Amino acid sequence: MQRIRLLSEKVANQIAAGEVVERPASIVKELVENAIDASATRIRVEIEAGGRSLIRVTDDGIGMGRDDALLALERHATSKIREATDLASIQSMGFRGEALPSISSISCFRLTTRERDSDDPDGTQILINGGKIIKVQSGTGATGTCIEVRNVFYNLPARRKFLRTAETERSHIHHYLHLIALAYPQIGFTYQHAGKTLWQLPPLNEEPSPDAKIRLLTQRYRALNANSNNMLRLQAEDVVEVKGTNPETEPVSEQPIRLWGLIGTPGTSRSTRSDQHLFVNQRPVENRGLNRALIEGCHTSLMKGRYPVCCLFLELDPRLVDVNVHPSKKEIKFRNEFGVRRFVSEAVRNCLLEFGRSLEPGFSTPTPSKPVRPVQSDVPRPGNSIAASDAETQPQAQTAAGTLPQSAVSGSAGAVPASASSLGIPRVTELNLPATPESAPTADAVAARTPTGIPAMVQPTPLLQVPLRLVGVIGKLYAIFESDRGMVLMEQHAAHERILFEQMMKRMESGAAPSQRLLLPETLELSARDAQFLKEQLKTLCQLGMGISEFGDQTFLLDALPPFVKVRDARQFTLEVIDQLKRSGESINTIRLGEDVITKTVCRHAVKANDSLHDQELEQLLADLRVCDMPYTCPHGRPTLIEMSYQALEKKFGRVQ
Repeated sequence: MQRIRLLSEKVANQIAAGEVVERPASIVKELVENAIDASATRIRVEIEAGGRSLIRVTDDGIGMGRDDALLALERHATSKIREATDLASIQSMGFRGEALPSISSISCFRLTTRERDSDDPDGTQILINGGKIIKVQSGTGATGTCIEVRNVFYNLPARRKFLRTAETERSHIHHYLHLIALAYPQIGFTYQHAGKTLWQLPPLNEEPSPDAKIRLLTQRYRALNANSNNMLRLQAEDVVEVKGTNPETEPVSEQPIRLWGLIGTPGTSRSTRSDQHLFVNQRPVENRGLNRALIEGCHTSLMKGRYPVCCLFLELDPRLVDVNVHPSKKEIKFRNEFGVRRFVSEAVRNCLLEFGRSLEPGFSTPTPSKPVRPVQSDVPRPGNSIAASDAETQPQAQTAAGTLPQSAVSGSAGAVPASASSLGIPRVTELNLPATPESAPTADAVAARTPTGIPAMVQPTPLLQVPLRLVGVIGKLYAIFESDRGMVLMEQHAAHERILFEQMMKRMESGAAPSQRLLLPETLELSARDAQFLKEQLKTLCQLGMGISEFGDQTFLLDALPPFVKVRDARQFTLEVIDQLKRSGESINTIRLGEDVITKTVCRHAVKANDSLHDQELEQLLADLRVCDMPYTCPHGRPTLIEMSYQALEKKFGRVQ
């Protein structure tokens, strides 16, 4: 008896459907991708019962003739690749040629299409039930393609019973359409559920350029997200090294890579990755390396268990990306995973640091739409500050906190009184670093860097870029400041933590970290692999103030630790530092390996909740915070400053709706 048989075409299509069609959202994804590849400028998606009873996708793309329409329903029939080598450089959304036959095999399927450049006024309509062609006839309609899918999995009850509720399935469709609408702002999208229009997004057209792309993305993002004012614009370019498949004949080459899009300001985060949108060559993707790069880039600006809010686009040569890893085409692989991860991490971190240090260059701010509340402060200001009368004339930007002035940095002078030492806490200015000219840019300097011909783009204004007047302290912890945009609360412990943390990190990075000799040196015996790794990192460990030297082939001598490290077991502490360095990555900010120790140290030495500070000390604390690289969060990611705008206060008191 013959054991091996060929599967029928129907069974093969249903097996393929199990890979391609996971749920109704998978059908929407495949059909919308085909519409995008067909050069559509407008796409309409209509669903009922969460897509289980009806999915209809209509586009104004190039359409198909009768022969092409029939051939598109065959397995592995596609216009997007011709040879196996084309899989190494995918530039279209769909390419497998499995979508239409798989979908038609598990539904009641109707395809209506009319070719754009055809002289024939009639189109083609094909009806299929469960993979069997019922009718092929002439159809009428506008140029493009309309695909109607009814009763998903009607002939596979075992698969149908695993579908979730209509609302759950609708949410998956909504999520995908949200992503694809962000990826293609130049395409208009209409989304209807049960006859009700949920959104109607017009196509956004502009001459193609890097600045135009980010402008269009900003408009589309705001149309889809109500709370979008606390997003920063990110643009970065670099090269990534790529090794050839044959090292002897193909040397290492450098390929351009670009990252652009929007990312939340420091402290803006969510408890899940639901608002973390990543695209590679305009394809919504999932990649663990990119997720880790985001966390790495947002280091010390996120609390543990929180995730950044972003909408970022990575552009690189399609030959460096493998999108054929999984039938869903969501998971991808990079040829140089580590190089891409490092580039994304550095780009994100530099964007957040730029926001913390000064205004982001390259974008102008609009003219004030209403008078700004002047700040009448009796606190003395340094020479680089702006007077209250001048602040009224500064341009404004709109953020989630309301309308705010685009003022320059204004610190507060005042020496710490001698009574600070009597509180039993270190002086706020004890490790103070001098402010640099870059930390206080003027509005004119920013305007001078704005490229001509670009319309004004709203950019969140850093809170520390506006004058703040001390009002008082509540709970011996929260200092209250007033600005011309509202009320600001500063947590003195978190703020002092950030100041001390950055001062100690800069000392370490400069190689000036002190060392303290151990009373009795310790020996470390490591495996061959760990020993080789440690030999390569001895210079970095010495920068930390750790005294480690080779004492044999796989043995090392530990005779010094940084003075701020207070541990009982110096040997175990060093082994943990080495393990942390190995986990963080050899080339990703290796100086980070001492941050945990520094964070714990500054937490112990920073001012506490019940430490009473004088007004001058609080003013100086704020001034020191202004010159920090990441002033809006403490090293643990907790906020140092919280703002409540006048508009929010008026809503609380019922003065406005």
